[in-house]
Amino acid sequence: MDASTLTTLAIAAVVVALLALALAVGAQLRLAGVRRDFAALGDDGQTDIARVAATQNHRIDRLTAELTRLRDHVASAEDDVRQSLRNVAVVRYDAFGDMGGRLSFSAAIVDDLGDGIVISSIHARGESRTYAKGIVGGKSSISLTPEEQQALASATEDEPGRGRPRRPAGQSDRTKDAS
Repeated sequence: MDASTLTTLAIAAVVVALLALALAVGAQLRLAGVRRDFAALGDDGQTDIARVAATQNHRIDRLTAELTRLRDHVASAEDDVRQSLRNVAVVRYDAFGDMGGRLSFSAAIVDDLGDGIVISSIHARGESRTYAKGIVGGKSSISLTPEEQQALASATEDEPGRGRPRRPAGQSDRTKDAS
């Protein structure tokens, strides 16, 4: 063989070697990335995909059970809130025309279903009388005075499920003065 052929073969061999080296470095970098991904999947760094999948499946099952438990807890809390006496309204008035200061009042205290109580206090010069009337479903078996009806209507006006607007979520004072 002559020198130019040997030179050409040597150059070709160097090019092939450089190309093989570049491919080897690229493969090594990809392998390192795959190992990082496997390490991220399994906390113990195992590279057995079946074990990683089984671990992840077990985690998903635990999260699903926890989510179900939390949903039941939220539903129970929502029921408790609906049944709490949190809708309050007060109507102040003068029970007798000769008295000033609107010292008499009727207060309605009901839950979201309209169950609760109406309390009225009638103030006169020499005495005060207090009355309580039970409320079920927004109605009383005892007739209500106009002031008691006004207090009850005001306490139930923004209950959820009654087709009226709800109170803004950030508003914590549930007491209304409907005087």
